[in-house]
Amino acid sequence: MNLLEQQLHYPLGDALPAQGDTLAVAPGVRWIRMALPFALNHINLWLLEDEIDGQRGWSVVDCCISADASRAQWEAIFATQLGGLPILRVIVTHMHPDHIGLAAWLCARWNAPLWISATDYFVAEHNIAHSSGNGGPGAAEFFQKHGLSDPQAVDKIRARTGYFSAMVPSLPPSFVRMQDGQTLRIGGRDWRCISGYGHAPEHIALYCAQTRVLIGGDMMLPRISTNVSVFDVEPESNPLQQFLDSIDKFTPLHADTLTLPAHGKPFQGLHTRIQQLHDHHRDHLARVMAFAQQQPCSAADILPVLFTRVLDLHQTTFAMGEAVAHLHKLWVDGYLQRVRGADGVYRFGPTALAYPDSALLEPSEAVPVSA
Repeated sequence: MNLLEQQLHYPLGDALPAQGDTLAVAPGVRWIRMALPFALNHINLWLLEDEIDGQRGWSVVDCCISADASRAQWEAIFATQLGGLPILRVIVTHMHPDHIGLAAWLCARWNAPLWISATDYFVAEHNIAHSSGNGGPGAAEFFQKHGLSDPQAVDKIRARTGYFSAMVPSLPPSFVRMQDGQTLRIGGRDWRCISGYGHAPEHIALYCAQTRVLIGGDMMLPRISTNVSVFDVEPESNPLQQFLDSIDKFTPLHADTLTLPAHGKPFQGLHTRIQQLHDHHRDHLARVMAFAQQQPCSAADILPVLFTRVLDLHQTTFAMGEAVAHLHKLWVDGYLQRVRGADGVYRFGPTALAYPDSALLEPSEAVPVSA
Protein backbone atom coordinates (compact mmCIF):
# COMPACT_ATOMS: atom_id res chain seq x y z
CA MET A 1 0.00 0.00 0.00
CA ASN A 2 1.49 3.36 -1.04
CA LEU A 3 1.39 6.54 1.05
CA LEU A 4 -1.66 7.90 -0.74
CA GLU A 5 -3.62 4.68 -0.19
CA GLN A 6 -2.88 4.87 3.51
CA GLN A 7 -4.99 8.03 3.62
CA LEU A 8 -8.01 6.00 2.46
CA HIS A 9 -10.07 3.45 4.39
CA TYR A 10 -10.81 0.00 3.01
CA PRO A 11 -13.77 -1.27 5.08
CA LEU A 12 -13.50 -4.80 3.68
CA GLY A 13 -9.78 -5.01 4.37
CA ASP A 14 -8.05 -7.41 2.01
CA ALA A 15 -11.21 -9.43 1.30
CA LEU A 16 -11.79 -10.20 -2.38
CA PRO A 17 -14.55 -12.20 -4.03
CA ALA A 18 -13.27 -15.54 -5.31
CA GLN A 19 -13.61 -16.31 -9.01
CA GLY A 20 -17.16 -17.42 -9.70
CA ASP A 21 -18.32 -16.02 -6.38
CA THR A 22 -19.65 -12.67 -5.12
CA LEU A 23 -19.15 -10.63 -1.97
CA ALA A 24 -21.78 -8.42 -0.34
CA VAL A 25 -20.46 -4.86 -0.03
CA ALA A 26 -23.60 -2.78 0.68
CA PRO A 27 -27.35 -3.31 1.00
CA GLY A 28 -28.47 -4.98 -2.21
CA VAL A 29 -25.02 -4.79 -3.84
CA ARG A 30 -22.68 -7.71 -4.52
CA TRP A 31 -19.12 -7.50 -5.83
CA ILE A 32 -17.78 -9.60 -8.73
CA ARG A 33 -14.08 -9.51 -9.61
CA MET A 34 -13.13 -10.84 -13.06
CA ALA A 35 -9.70 -11.45 -14.53
CA LEU A 36 -8.32 -9.40 -17.43
CA PRO A 37 -5.38 -10.39 -19.68
CA PHE A 38 -3.58 -7.07 -19.20
CA ALA A 39 -1.15 -5.50 -16.74
CA LEU A 40 -4.32 -4.18 -15.11
CA ASN A 41 -5.40 -7.73 -14.37
CA HIS A 42 -8.96 -7.39 -13.09
CA ILE A 43 -12.20 -5.47 -13.31
CA ASN A 44 -14.88 -5.08 -10.66
CA LEU A 45 -18.46 -5.70 -11.71
CA TRP A 46 -21.56 -5.29 -9.56
CA LEU A 47 -24.79 -7.21 -9.05
CA LEU A 48 -27.67 -5.09 -7.73
CA GLU A 49 -30.85 -6.63 -6.35
CA ASP A 50 -33.68 -5.27 -8.47
CA GLU A 51 -37.34 -5.45 -9.39
CA ILE A 52 -38.72 -4.22 -12.70
CA ASP A 53 -42.41 -4.34 -13.65
CA GLY A 54 -43.11 -6.59 -10.69
CA GLN A 55 -40.40 -9.09 -11.58
CA ARG A 56 -37.58 -9.68 -9.10
CA GLY A 57 -34.06 -10.16 -10.37
CA TRP A 58 -30.72 -8.43 -10.76
CA SER A 59 -29.19 -5.47 -12.54
CA VAL A 60 -25.59 -5.92 -13.67
CA VAL A 61 -23.18 -2.99 -13.74
CA ASP A 62 -20.42 -3.50 -16.35
CA CYS A 63 -19.58 -6.66 -18.26
CA CYS A 64 -15.87 -7.51 -18.84
CA ILE A 65 -14.29 -8.07 -22.27
CA SER A 66 -15.69 -10.51 -24.80
CA ALA A 67 -13.60 -13.64 -24.26
CA ASP A 68 -14.29 -17.29 -23.56
CA ALA A 69 -12.74 -16.98 -20.09
CA SER A 70 -15.01 -14.04 -19.25
CA ARG A 71 -18.12 -15.89 -20.40
CA ALA A 72 -17.08 -18.89 -18.31
CA GLN A 73 -16.72 -16.66 -15.25
CA TRP A 74 -20.20 -15.27 -15.86
CA GLU A 75 -21.70 -18.75 -16.26
CA ALA A 76 -20.29 -19.67 -12.86
CA ILE A 77 -21.96 -16.58 -11.40
CA PHE A 78 -25.27 -17.46 -13.06
CA ALA A 79 -25.13 -20.99 -11.70
CA THR A 80 -24.42 -20.13 -8.08
CA GLN A 81 -25.02 -16.46 -7.26
CA LEU A 82 -28.39 -15.38 -8.70
CA GLY A 83 -30.63 -17.40 -6.42
CA GLY A 84 -32.62 -18.58 -9.40
CA LEU A 85 -33.53 -15.01 -10.41
CA PRO A 86 -32.86 -13.49 -13.86
CA ILE A 87 -30.71 -10.60 -15.01
CA LEU A 88 -33.24 -7.83 -15.70
CA ARG A 89 -30.99 -5.02 -16.92
CA VAL A 90 -27.36 -4.51 -18.04
CA ILE A 91 -25.92 -1.15 -17.02
CA VAL A 92 -22.64 -0.03 -18.59
CA THR A 93 -20.74 2.90 -17.10
CA HIS A 94 -18.81 3.59 -20.32
CA MET A 95 -17.70 2.16 -23.63
CA HIS A 96 -14.21 0.83 -22.90
CA PRO A 97 -13.83 -2.87 -23.76
CA ASP A 98 -13.49 -4.17 -20.20
CA HIS A 99 -16.81 -2.50 -19.36
CA ILE A 100 -18.92 -3.09 -22.47
CA GLY A 101 -17.31 -6.09 -24.19
CA LEU A 102 -19.90 -8.70 -23.18
CA ALA A 103 -22.93 -6.39 -23.19
CA ALA A 104 -24.42 -7.90 -26.35
CA TRP A 105 -23.94 -11.44 -25.02
CA LEU A 106 -25.39 -10.64 -21.59
CA CYS A 107 -28.38 -8.79 -23.03
CA ALA A 108 -29.13 -11.63 -25.47
CA ARG A 109 -28.52 -14.30 -22.82
CA TRP A 110 -31.15 -12.79 -20.51
CA ASN A 111 -33.30 -10.82 -22.96
CA ALA A 112 -32.36 -7.76 -20.94
CA PRO A 113 -31.98 -4.13 -22.10
CA LEU A 114 -28.70 -2.24 -22.18
CA TRP A 115 -28.55 1.01 -20.18
CA ILE A 116 -25.75 3.39 -21.19
CA SER A 117 -25.16 7.01 -22.16
CA ALA A 118 -26.01 7.73 -25.80
CA THR A 119 -22.56 9.19 -26.47
CA ASP A 120 -20.76 6.06 -25.32
CA TYR A 121 -23.13 3.76 -27.19
CA PHE A 122 -22.49 5.48 -30.51
CA VAL A 123 -18.74 5.90 -29.94
CA ALA A 124 -18.55 2.16 -29.21
CA GLU A 125 -20.42 1.49 -32.48
CA HIS A 126 -17.91 3.71 -34.30
CA ASN A 127 -14.95 1.91 -32.73
CA ILE A 128 -16.31 -1.49 -33.73
CA ALA A 129 -16.68 -0.36 -37.35
CA HIS A 130 -13.38 1.54 -37.50
CA SER A 131 -9.99 1.23 -35.86
CA SER A 132 -10.06 2.84 -32.45
CA GLY A 133 -7.66 5.39 -30.97
CA ASN A 134 -5.49 2.56 -29.68
CA GLY A 135 -4.64 1.17 -33.09
CA GLY A 136 -4.84 1.44 -36.85
CA PRO A 137 -3.34 3.82 -39.41
CA GLY A 138 -4.98 6.91 -37.88
CA ALA A 139 -3.58 6.18 -34.43
CA ALA A 140 -0.11 5.47 -35.81
CA GLU A 141 -0.08 8.75 -37.75
CA PHE A 142 -1.38 10.68 -34.75
CA PHE A 143 1.30 9.33 -32.41
CA GLN A 144 3.97 10.03 -35.04
CA LYS A 145 2.80 13.64 -35.17
CA HIS A 146 3.37 13.73 -31.43
CA GLY A 147 6.90 12.38 -31.62
CA LEU A 148 6.65 8.60 -31.47
CA SER A 149 9.53 7.60 -33.73
CA ASP A 150 10.28 3.95 -32.92
CA PRO A 151 9.52 2.22 -36.26
CA GLN A 152 8.60 -1.08 -34.63
CA ALA A 153 6.17 0.55 -32.20
CA VAL A 154 4.57 2.60 -34.99
CA ASP A 155 4.21 -0.46 -37.22
CA LYS A 156 2.63 -2.49 -34.42
CA ILE A 157 0.15 0.31 -33.65
CA ARG A 158 -0.69 0.61 -37.34
CA ALA A 159 -1.38 -3.12 -37.49
CA ARG A 160 -3.75 -3.10 -34.49
CA THR A 161 -6.81 -2.48 -36.64
CA GLY A 162 -9.00 -4.94 -34.75
CA TYR A 163 -8.03 -3.97 -31.21
CA PHE A 164 -11.47 -2.74 -30.11
CA SER A 165 -13.66 -5.11 -32.10
CA ALA A 166 -11.73 -8.15 -30.85
CA MET A 167 -12.94 -7.36 -27.32
CA VAL A 168 -16.26 -5.75 -28.29
CA PRO A 169 -17.47 -7.67 -31.34
CA SER A 170 -21.02 -6.28 -31.26
CA LEU A 171 -23.54 -4.23 -29.31
CA PRO A 172 -27.21 -4.78 -28.56
CA PRO A 173 -29.28 -3.21 -31.36
CA SER A 174 -31.00 -0.81 -28.94
CA PHE A 175 -30.34 0.84 -25.60
CA VAL A 176 -31.92 2.88 -22.82
CA ARG A 177 -30.23 6.23 -22.40
CA MET A 178 -28.65 7.32 -19.13
CA GLN A 179 -27.73 10.96 -18.63
CA ASP A 180 -26.60 13.34 -15.92
CA GLY A 181 -29.12 13.93 -13.13
CA GLN A 182 -31.39 11.06 -14.11
CA THR A 183 -32.63 8.82 -11.29
CA LEU A 184 -32.69 5.04 -11.69
CA ARG A 185 -34.94 3.07 -9.36
CA ILE A 186 -33.00 -0.09 -8.53
CA GLY A 187 -34.16 -2.53 -5.89
CA GLY A 188 -36.41 0.01 -4.20
CA ARG A 189 -33.65 2.64 -3.94
CA ASP A 190 -32.90 5.74 -6.01
CA TRP A 191 -29.55 5.90 -7.80
CA ARG A 192 -28.56 9.23 -9.38
CA CYS A 193 -26.58 9.33 -12.62
CA ILE A 194 -23.46 11.51 -12.50
CA SER A 195 -21.80 12.13 -15.88
CA GLY A 196 -18.04 12.34 -16.22
CA TYR A 197 -15.77 13.33 -19.08
CA GLY A 198 -12.12 13.07 -20.02
CA HIS A 199 -11.70 9.32 -19.55
CA ALA A 200 -14.62 8.31 -21.76
CA PRO A 201 -17.02 10.31 -23.95
CA GLU A 202 -19.85 10.32 -21.37
CA HIS A 203 -19.09 8.09 -18.40
CA ILE A 204 -22.00 7.51 -15.99
CA ALA A 205 -21.38 6.87 -12.29
CA LEU A 206 -24.27 5.95 -9.96
CA TYR A 207 -24.85 7.31 -6.46
CA CYS A 208 -27.37 6.10 -3.88
CA ALA A 209 -27.87 8.75 -1.19
CA GLN A 210 -29.88 6.36 0.97
CA THR A 211 -26.99 3.93 1.42
CA ARG A 212 -24.18 6.42 0.62
CA VAL A 213 -22.75 4.19 -2.09
CA LEU A 214 -21.06 5.42 -5.27
CA ILE A 215 -20.47 3.07 -8.19
CA GLY A 216 -17.63 5.12 -9.58
CA GLY A 217 -16.58 3.11 -12.63
CA ASP A 218 -13.23 4.42 -13.86
CA MET A 219 -13.79 8.01 -12.74
CA MET A 220 -12.74 7.36 -9.15
CA LEU A 221 -10.06 4.71 -8.61
CA PRO A 222 -8.24 4.30 -5.28
CA ARG A 223 -4.76 3.19 -6.30
CA ILE A 224 -4.09 4.28 -9.87
CA SER A 225 -4.94 7.43 -11.76
CA THR A 226 -7.60 7.11 -14.43
CA ASN A 227 -6.19 7.27 -17.94
CA VAL A 228 -7.01 10.62 -19.56
CA SER A 229 -5.94 10.70 -23.19
CA VAL A 230 -6.11 12.54 -26.48
CA PHE A 231 -6.52 10.18 -29.43
CA ASP A 232 -6.70 10.56 -33.18
CA VAL A 233 -10.50 10.57 -33.37
CA GLU A 234 -10.60 13.85 -31.39
CA PRO A 235 -7.09 15.25 -31.90
CA GLU A 236 -7.66 18.77 -30.52
CA SER A 237 -9.44 17.79 -27.31
CA ASN A 238 -8.67 18.88 -23.75
CA PRO A 239 -9.70 15.78 -21.75
CA LEU A 240 -7.61 16.53 -18.66
CA GLN A 241 -9.60 19.69 -17.97
CA GLN A 242 -12.81 17.72 -18.53
CA PHE A 243 -11.67 15.03 -16.09
CA LEU A 244 -10.67 17.47 -13.34
CA ASP A 245 -13.99 19.31 -13.70
CA SER A 246 -15.86 15.98 -13.61
CA ILE A 247 -14.35 14.59 -10.41
CA ASP A 248 -15.34 17.79 -8.63
CA LYS A 249 -18.96 16.75 -9.21
CA PHE A 250 -18.40 14.07 -6.54
CA THR A 251 -17.40 16.65 -3.90
CA PRO A 252 -20.98 17.27 -2.66
CA LEU A 253 -21.41 13.56 -1.88
CA HIS A 254 -21.30 12.51 1.77
CA ALA A 255 -17.82 12.33 3.32
CA ASP A 256 -18.19 8.66 4.34
CA THR A 257 -19.46 7.53 0.92
CA LEU A 258 -18.44 3.97 0.08
CA THR A 259 -16.89 4.17 -3.40
CA LEU A 260 -17.05 1.04 -5.53
CA PRO A 261 -14.32 1.43 -8.18
CA ALA A 262 -13.92 -0.51 -11.41
CA HIS A 263 -10.37 -1.46 -10.38
CA GLY A 264 -8.99 -1.85 -6.88
CA LYS A 265 -10.92 -2.32 -3.64
CA PRO A 266 -14.01 -0.52 -2.29
CA PHE A 267 -12.91 2.44 -0.22
CA GLN A 268 -13.98 5.39 1.90
CA GLY A 269 -12.27 8.75 1.72
CA LEU A 270 -13.83 10.11 -1.46
CA HIS A 271 -13.01 13.75 -0.75
CA THR A 272 -9.40 12.84 0.06
CA ARG A 273 -9.10 10.90 -3.18
CA ILE A 274 -10.49 13.80 -5.22
CA GLN A 275 -7.79 16.06 -3.77
CA GLN A 276 -5.12 13.42 -4.36
CA LEU A 277 -6.05 13.26 -8.05
CA HIS A 278 -5.96 17.06 -8.35
CA ASP A 279 -2.55 17.11 -6.66
CA HIS A 280 -1.28 14.30 -8.89
CA HIS A 281 -2.17 16.10 -12.11
CA ARG A 282 -1.04 19.50 -10.80
CA ASP A 283 2.34 17.94 -10.06
CA HIS A 284 2.53 16.32 -13.49
CA LEU A 285 1.57 19.57 -15.21
CA ALA A 286 4.27 21.42 -13.31
CA ARG A 287 6.88 18.83 -14.26
CA VAL A 288 5.84 18.97 -17.92
CA MET A 289 5.98 22.77 -17.79
CA ALA A 290 9.45 22.71 -16.25
CA PHE A 291 10.65 20.33 -18.96
CA ALA A 292 9.13 22.43 -21.74
CA GLN A 293 10.82 25.55 -20.39
CA GLN A 294 14.18 23.95 -21.08
CA GLN A 295 13.38 23.16 -24.72
CA PRO A 296 10.29 22.65 -26.89
CA CYS A 297 9.07 19.08 -26.47
CA SER A 298 6.76 16.55 -28.03
CA ALA A 299 4.50 14.13 -26.20
CA ALA A 300 7.03 11.34 -26.78
CA ASP A 301 9.72 13.51 -25.19
CA ILE A 302 7.80 13.79 -21.93
CA LEU A 303 6.99 10.09 -21.47
CA PRO A 304 9.93 9.69 -19.02
CA VAL A 305 8.72 12.81 -17.20
CA LEU A 306 5.31 11.28 -16.55
CA PHE A 307 6.12 7.57 -16.33
CA THR A 308 9.15 6.14 -14.56
CA ARG A 309 8.68 2.49 -15.50
CA VAL A 310 9.25 0.64 -18.77
CA LEU A 311 6.07 0.62 -20.88
CA ASP A 312 4.91 -2.17 -23.15
CA LEU A 313 3.10 -1.36 -26.40
CA HIS A 314 -0.37 -1.49 -24.82
CA GLN A 315 0.76 0.90 -22.08
CA THR A 316 2.62 3.14 -24.54
CA THR A 317 -0.54 3.97 -26.48
CA PHE A 318 -2.29 5.06 -23.28
CA ALA A 319 0.84 6.88 -22.07
CA MET A 320 1.17 8.79 -25.36
CA GLY A 321 -2.48 9.81 -25.18
CA GLU A 322 -2.02 10.99 -21.60
CA ALA A 323 1.15 12.92 -22.47
CA VAL A 324 -0.72 14.78 -25.20
CA ALA A 325 -3.53 15.47 -22.73
CA HIS A 326 -1.16 17.21 -20.30
CA LEU A 327 0.43 19.23 -23.08
CA HIS A 328 -2.99 20.21 -24.43
CA LYS A 329 -4.19 21.51 -21.08
CA LEU A 330 -1.12 23.72 -20.75
CA TRP A 331 -1.57 24.80 -24.37
CA VAL A 332 -5.29 25.62 -23.99
CA ASP A 333 -4.56 27.46 -20.72
CA GLY A 334 -2.06 29.64 -22.58
CA TYR A 335 1.17 28.49 -20.87
CA LEU A 336 2.49 26.58 -23.89
CA GLN A 337 2.44 27.28 -27.59
CA ARG A 338 2.35 24.56 -30.22
CA VAL A 339 4.50 24.50 -33.35
CA ARG A 340 4.67 21.78 -35.99
CA GLY A 341 8.23 21.30 -37.17
CA ALA A 342 9.58 20.50 -40.62
CA ASP A 343 9.62 16.85 -39.55
CA GLY A 344 5.86 16.97 -39.01
CA VAL A 345 6.10 16.66 -35.22
CA TYR A 346 4.15 18.90 -32.82
CA ARG A 347 6.35 20.47 -30.15
CA PHE A 348 5.28 22.65 -27.27
CA GLY A 349 7.26 25.53 -25.81
CA PRO A 350 6.57 28.21 -23.19
CA THR A 351 4.70 31.43 -23.80
CA ALA A 352 5.23 34.68 -21.93
CA LEU A 353 2.43 33.79 -19.50
CA ALA A 354 3.86 32.94 -16.08
CA TYR A 355 2.97 29.47 -14.83
CA PRO A 356 1.48 29.65 -11.31
CA ASP A 357 2.78 26.27 -10.10
CA SER A 358 6.35 26.64 -11.34
CA ALA A 359 7.62 25.96 -7.81
CA LEU A 360 6.34 22.37 -7.97
CA LEU A 361 9.30 20.97 -9.87
CA GLU A 362 10.39 18.05 -7.72
CA PRO A 363 9.69 14.67 -9.35
CA SER A 364 7.14 12.46 -7.64
CA GLU A 365 6.14 8.83 -8.03
CA ALA A 366 4.50 8.27 -11.39
CA VAL A 367 1.18 6.44 -11.17
CA PRO A 368 0.41 3.64 -13.68
CA VAL A 369 -2.29 4.37 -16.20
CA SER A 370 -5.48 2.34 -16.23
CA ALA A 371 -6.91 0.44 -19.14
